[in-house]
Amino acid sequence: MKHGDFTILAEDYSKYRQGYALSVLHALLGLLGKPAEVCDAVDVGAGTGIWSRLLAQQNFRSVTAVEPNQAMRTVGIQDSAGLDITWREGTGENTGLPEASADLVSMASSFHWVDFRQGTQEFCRLLRPGGWFVALWNPRYIQKSALLEDIEAELSRLEPGLRRASSGRQDSWDDLSDRLSERPGFDDVIMLEGRHQVSQTVDEYIGAWRSVNDVRVQLGQDKFERFLDYARRRIGDGPVETTYLTRAWAARRAPA
Repeated sequence: MKHGDFTILAEDYSKYRQGYALSVLHALLGLLGKPAEVCDAVDVGAGTGIWSRLLAQQNFRSVTAVEPNQAMRTVGIQDSAGLDITWREGTGENTGLPEASADLVSMASSFHWVDFRQGTQEFCRLLRPGGWFVALWNPRYIQKSALLEDIEAELSRLEPGLRRASSGRQDSWDDLSDRLSERPGFDDVIMLEGRHQVSQTVDEYIGAWRSVNDVRVQLGQDKFERFLDYARRRIGDGPVETTYLTRAWAARRAPA
């Protein structure tokens, strides 16, 4: 199983992954400078549509979810029943969508899988002048909990040198801002952060880890199950109180 292959994880991803802070979503809507009803949104690397559904609930004129993995798309379509979302196959480097067809292009917890140069070039192509690209993540704020810090430290004890694929953590902030600001086609970069707290049962907390493929791949199945067993022992009966940080980097498409 490759780091970016979510085929066998789609059900766990759908069932256990947490949503994003609404405060960040509302701030992003404010950047558009016009009502969502006259704007078109494209969510790339949409997975099972967690962020896509939040966009659809804001009454955009259109929401298109682009996802390369068939299993994730299938679950996403099921989860999004009743919402006006168009699903299609595509990647961050090649969405297959028309030029200048979007006012907002997003990648939620997926931008780290995309070739940076090709992806940003594609997003600039999709955006209308003055539109916004946003890359956002939703990492746990483990510094708020000694328990969660210890559980995550077990990853390094099991596999020294393990590196997380996700880029939503503190050490990536300045680098991503600089890299986006230097890309042709963008003329402004804004960073946003919102916090939200979630109370999870033990099974929900463990299920969220089962949806994380980079950890599973790097540890191997045996160590991964040992890690989950350790987490269960440390948590006990639960519940688990987790603070999430929705962190977003928004870059504006320069006027024509």
